[in-house]
Amino acid sequence: MQRDKRKDKIIQKLQSAGSPVSASALAREFGVSRQIVVGDIAILRAEGYDITATPRGYVLPLNQEAASIYQIACKHDRAEILEELNAIVDCGGTVLDVTVDHPIYGELVGNLHISNRIEAREFVDRVNESKAPPLSLLTDGIHLHAIICRDEATLELIKEKLRSIGILFE
Repeated sequence: MQRDKRKDKIIQKLQSAGSPVSASALAREFGVSRQIVVGDIAILRAEGYDITATPRGYVLPLNQEAASIYQIACKHDRAEILEELNAIVDCGGTVLDVTVDHPIYGELVGNLHISNRIEAREFVDRVNESKAPPLSLLTDGIHLHAIICRDEATLELIKEKLRSIGILFE
């Protein structure tokens, strides 16, 4: 398959996918190497496509007409990551990212795109298997999450749940 046709197919796949799509999955589908797909993604980004790399694969921005993006501040230790993520997704939110304010590097952002308990569990499993600390541990557990939810009432529900389990940082 020629590069231009493959790039078109990648965009179509990302637009229709309900979750992140890995470079390996795209490579298998198109019969090319993972590195070829990574190169195609780089070219698509240079052409202006807002493709985000998450720990589970590539995504295009969510449709923001039906939802809004909000920031919430949280504080917890490593053992409470799953409880925090589950609280957010159970109340109807999607965790887009985590941001910490590092004293040397400034703002550090990690893309997450977690929208259900399965994705939350997979993320926590990867954190636990990794030797790298979660970003929030670099700032004594204090961090921000960009979350997407349908309205302010859903945001308040999320905040109340996080407050009740001692994770909302106010």
